[in-house]
Amino acid sequence: MTKVAQVLLDKPSQNIYTIHPEATVLEAITIMAEKDIGVLVVTHEENVVGILSERDYTRKIVLMERSSFDTMVSQIMTEKVLTVSKSTPIEDGLKLMTDKHLRHLPVIEDGKLVGLVSIGDLVKAAMKDQQNLIDQLQQYISG
Repeated sequence: MTKVAQVLLDKPSQNIYTIHPEATVLEAITIMAEKDIGVLVVTHEENVVGILSERDYTRKIVLMERSSFDTMVSQIMTEKVLTVSKSTPIEDGLKLMTDKHLRHLPVIEDGKLVGLVSIGDLVKAAMKDQQNLIDQLQQYISG
């Protein structure tokens, strides 16, 4: 069973993009656009204090007719951040993401942010695990 640690190693980019809670939403969406990403981890003094997604932006800025120029990230971020560790099996991560309707999970080790996995990352790893099992069973059956 593959763990989140292996998923992080297999990712082509190990970059984790963060933003301070007192940054403006305009700063946040500018970073997201420049980096072509859908989420930023909100950190304060190296602690994860929230997560800001495109979903947060559309629901809490666009639909509420707020301004990206003077609204702070802390005002629209999701504060209750669900996380996983490197030792979390990918199946557990997928279940958490599916049950809670999440697309990204920060990876925390010893209280520190060490990575970020997307649902696509975990699905890809699960498919690889399944293909490996199929190959092993075919070899076993074939003798």
